[in-house]
Amino acid sequence: MWQALHDALRERAFVVLAIAMDQPAAARPWIEAAKPGYPCLIDPDHHVADLYGMVNVPQAVWIDEAGRIVRPTETAGATDGFRAMDRKSFTLPDEVAQERTRVKARWLDAVRDWVEQGAQSRFVVPATHAASAVPQGEGIARAHACFRLGQYLQRAGREAEARALFDEARRLHPDSWNIWRQTAWKDERGLASGPEFWARVDALGDRPYYARSPDLS
Repeated sequence: MWQALHDALRERAFVVLAIAMDQPAAARPWIEAAKPGYPCLIDPDHHVADLYGMVNVPQAVWIDEAGRIVRPTETAGATDGFRAMDRKSFTLPDEVAQERTRVKARWLDAVRDWVEQGAQSRFVVPATHAASAVPQGEGIARAHACFRLGQYLQRAGREAEARALFDEARRLHPDSWNIWRQTAWKDERGLASGPEFWARVDALGDRPYYARSPDLS
């Protein structure tokens, strides 16, 4: 998806910049296996998530050639359709799979329109809205501080102290799946996708896993 978008639009000075919110040991093998033709960075301390209010992956922010945010952080064409997946066969009902494809295609079409039309694209939002869209609050700021300090302590081998700070970060910012995912148990593939993940997803009830993006029709 990202490689195709990058290849189709790079002659228009468009660049996909992918940033993994994880430890290098977990993210690097996936990046190397994909062999992307666009820049891929790893942000284990979540500075980008803090700056742009990112709470999950995939999320994206559109930034123009002057460094202005022209569309704030939103889900990059992903949906909650995965919650309907059969957890044994890993298959989706046909209608859910079709809806996921439709939403993703619509989001990619919006990106293409922005690259072609620039500031005249109907998908560009007012600067005041873009600037105010990042979640704010003392609790969120403290959560990121606890997370980064926990990262430092973990790298220093002070695991118990790190775990206490990770627990506090999750408590202060429960909407951040990025914080939870990086501090949760991971399987042999480096993914936090086991029973603990599904239990947390199921506990959402009617609340979304991916923040609902605005209609792009």
